[in-house]
Amino acid sequence: MRALLIEDDPTLRAQLRAGLEEAGYVVDEADNGRDGHHLGATESFDAVVLDLGLPVLDGISVLKRWREAAVTVPVVILTARDSWHEKVAGIDAGADDYLAKPFHMEELLARLRALIRRAQGLASPLLQMGALTLDTRSGRVTVNGQPVTLTSHEFRLLSYLMHRPGSVVSRTELTEHLYAQDFDRDSNTIEVFVGRLRRKLPPETIETVRGMGYRLAQQA
Repeated sequence: MRALLIEDDPTLRAQLRAGLEEAGYVVDEADNGRDGHHLGATESFDAVVLDLGLPVLDGISVLKRWREAAVTVPVVILTARDSWHEKVAGIDAGADDYLAKPFHMEELLARLRALIRRAQGLASPLLQMGALTLDTRSGRVTVNGQPVTLTSHEFRLLSYLMHRPGSVVSRTELTEHLYAQDFDRDSNTIEVFVGRLRRKLPPETIETVRGMGYRLAQQA
């Protein structure tokens, strides 16, 4: 999963980035509203963490511009403690959730997981297709109850596919969501990771849809 972090406080931004990356997210970041808005409008993300008190362009304006441009990515806004008017303004501008500072990283991660599931019409934190199960809370993957050891790239790839059950996902889409903007993106790398993942999962779990991309098999 790929997240956009827009926060002007360098210490908090570094802490949030470390927590997100430890949880398996690929993270792009910005320290002002103008750059953050540009990233959100031109790149594909699974979720955004947006501070409202930003320089150059405030968070509410960033959010309003995204929603007016039909950018539907789930957004968690960060507000000052006891600033109820910021919360109201953020929700009215199109935010999906909010957290008041200070907060625990675990709560932010839980809210992001819930928003990403909701965006794909999924209710449970346990994603399952046949014998294959992925627990979005623990990052644990099992087949018939037996743990499967995956690398971080393999896990992100599988997680992205399992959040889109029955959908064909192109190599380009996978590349956009598995790598940060400044990473040397090569769609051929996706094929390598798919190959490695297939060797660890039941046969025919991941289908290749010729000329289109990949899909998790319904019977898996």
